[in-house]
Amino acid sequence: MKLTLKIIAGLLLALLLLALGGGFWYVSSKWPQRAGELSLTQLSAPVSVRYDERGVPHIKASNEADLYRALGYVHAQDRLFQMEMVRRLAQGELAEVLGPKLVKVDRLFRTLRLREHAAKVAAALDPQSPAVKAQLAYLDGVNQYQASHPAPMEFDLIGIPKRPFTLADTVAVSGYLAYSFAAAFKTEPVLTYVRDELGADYLHIFDLEWHPLGVLNQQPTAAAKPDWQGLAQLAQASREVQDLAGVPLFEGSNAWAVSGQRSSSGKPLLAGDPHIGFSVPSVWYEAHLSAPGFELYGHFQALNSSALLGHNSQFGWSLTMFQNDDLDLISLRINPNNPNQVGHLGEWVDLQTTQEIIKVKDAKPVTLTLQRAPQGPVLNSAFSDSLGDKPLAMWWAFLETENPVLDAFYQLNRANTLPKAREAASKIHAPGLNIVWASADGDIGYWAAAKLPIRAAGVRPMFILDGEEEESEKLGFYRFSDNPQEENPPRGYIVSANQQPLASSGLPVAGYYNLYDRAQALEDRLADNTIQWNALNSQSLQLSTQTAYYWRVLKPLLPELSEVVRDPLERSVFDSLSLWDGQYTPLNIPPTVFTQFLYELTQATMADELGEMQFKNLLGTRALDLALPRLAEDAESVWWDNVKTKKVESRKDIVAVAWRASIAHLKETLGKSPNDWGWGRAHTLTHKHPLASQWPLDWFFNVGPFEMPGGREVPNNQSTAIGPAPWAVAYGPSTRRIIDFAQPGQALGINPVGQSGVLFDRHYQDQADAYAVGGYVQEYLIEADVAANTRSILTLQPAKR
Repeated sequence: MKLTLKIIAGLLLALLLLALGGGFWYVSSKWPQRAGELSLTQLSAPVSVRYDERGVPHIKASNEADLYRALGYVHAQDRLFQMEMVRRLAQGELAEVLGPKLVKVDRLFRTLRLREHAAKVAAALDPQSPAVKAQLAYLDGVNQYQASHPAPMEFDLIGIPKRPFTLADTVAVSGYLAYSFAAAFKTEPVLTYVRDELGADYLHIFDLEWHPLGVLNQQPTAAAKPDWQGLAQLAQASREVQDLAGVPLFEGSNAWAVSGQRSSSGKPLLAGDPHIGFSVPSVWYEAHLSAPGFELYGHFQALNSSALLGHNSQFGWSLTMFQNDDLDLISLRINPNNPNQVGHLGEWVDLQTTQEIIKVKDAKPVTLTLQRAPQGPVLNSAFSDSLGDKPLAMWWAFLETENPVLDAFYQLNRANTLPKAREAASKIHAPGLNIVWASADGDIGYWAAAKLPIRAAGVRPMFILDGEEEESEKLGFYRFSDNPQEENPPRGYIVSANQQPLASSGLPVAGYYNLYDRAQALEDRLADNTIQWNALNSQSLQLSTQTAYYWRVLKPLLPELSEVVRDPLERSVFDSLSLWDGQYTPLNIPPTVFTQFLYELTQATMADELGEMQFKNLLGTRALDLALPRLAEDAESVWWDNVKTKKVESRKDIVAVAWRASIAHLKETLGKSPNDWGWGRAHTLTHKHPLASQWPLDWFFNVGPFEMPGGREVPNNQSTAIGPAPWAVAYGPSTRRIIDFAQPGQALGINPVGQSGVLFDRHYQDQADAYAVGGYVQEYLIEADVAANTRSILTLQPAKR
């Protein structure tokens, strides 16, 4: 018997070891190869890829074709699943691998016509242009890696078939980038609802006017009534895209450049931190490229051969979101005698109709009918059950402009003079981007890059437009030279932080701009002539957690709030809030109280009028941020009354309701003692993987949580939508870069998670801890630094024929 038990135990141990060995072999077979030799077809000469301690590849090739082919290969090693997901999202093909819950997202993106548009644009591209040749070489590198290696673990888990990546995929992904900037989907339905259903008195708190002198204090130098339920679902689907698909949305950004007269080194300094949704892997892939006549340390996005952020020893640039409104929603009226016609400028016009099939995993395919009106795609297809016979069309600059974005960024990667940078920026039509650029020669510049539509006089594009009237028509586009822009301003610095820009041409630019407070906080520091800027104080500014917004909301309410707070414990909380300096630091209690109070105040004033779905949509808009200080200031606003009660409530009544609800919620969720309400405990960041929506995959794939400083619309913009505690940080600085052009080889940066998207790889999350505490690392550009910090070398050899 003992012998039998020993044999059984031995067999079990052997099976366990075999399983462990098999598991290790399986996992390690997915890891990137960063040393040794590999062969690629179509290489003309060997390419050296040196990896530093963070897994950043430093690629050296003898020509551009080899350089970009190698970039595609090493990018795919680390990020193939990310490439697949963003391709499927943009093309409307997620349900094919993720099942019925993604049909809504696929319907939305098919309805936006990204798939159709991408195919048309890709077919028209000149294969001999330098930008397209670079992109084709890059995609060939991606495809060679995919064809010659085991599929990523995620492919195996959900059954994704391999297929080559194409130019159309790249164009479609650029459309997703444009979509992620389109605040109109979330904002126009709810603002139109407020105007048409509630009235002008309710609209008053929303700051919808163009400010001709800008918003910064600088130093001197209807058709048929829309179906509101259906429109609310459109906005809701736009909000859900990131949660369902796990692909980051662009949300905002900071960038500034200071001239040599304002820097410690005497050379320009550039800083930037684009604000993007957090995810695993992170949005940017860093790579240092070198070929005869070309060198760049770049931050790349999936399926794009040109860096969207970059620098070298001569120049560099960063991006912020322009936030211009380049998308109009248009209400249509159907011909009662012909359901395939809509009214347009006094005539009935036929709708163009096509059909597409959405494949769905473990379910029947979905047939989607797509329609196009004179102004653009009809959005009914995405929500046919809810919009019924009241169509809504979409005019979108991304679909209506040439938008040679491949050429634009290829040239921007080589823009070593001010005129070259300006020319490259002029080729970005959609989405709107602010390019902030600086050079070692001493120049700094900023261009609002977009093709801005000319709308008829008096048109207010923040509302849904009438498709039968001329207000829905576009009269052309303004010249690029009319866009907001600055070159070498006398004050010696440039700030871009998603605020409404000031155009010297006087052109009013419709848009959904962020609060001006973040930009003002940067402006106030940069305008201080006693400060000479360097890498150290630039870090301090990027990591700042303070603006004046909290005071703009609180100041008008404090007298009334003081009268309603009587409990001694609550009084101590109130006193700390009234003395708060606005810093969102992890141990601080006032930011927790203020953020909860902000939500409860919004809930108590607006939810009764808007209803559940419209209220949720409003919480995700910039319009609400702008409205709350105006609401707090106006004691006579109609919003203060709760329409569901017989009593007419005052501001003091609602402030009391919001305060009591805030204290009750914080006690319930964080603990009865205010000592447990520290900001870091309530405000955490978890980098989420697209497949980690359930246990135990979340335990393996997700990274975090981390207690985070910063908050909504402060420079360290670790942010989420307005809502109740606790707060899961949804987006923030996707990298932080600082480049002093006296020493561009000492540039600083950080990745929020890590270079690799491959689970259990050593670079999967090796920067997450440093990022959470505001750390920076050097981005190696000088040959001596690259050589000294090389950890492994991969040589790509031409395949033998």
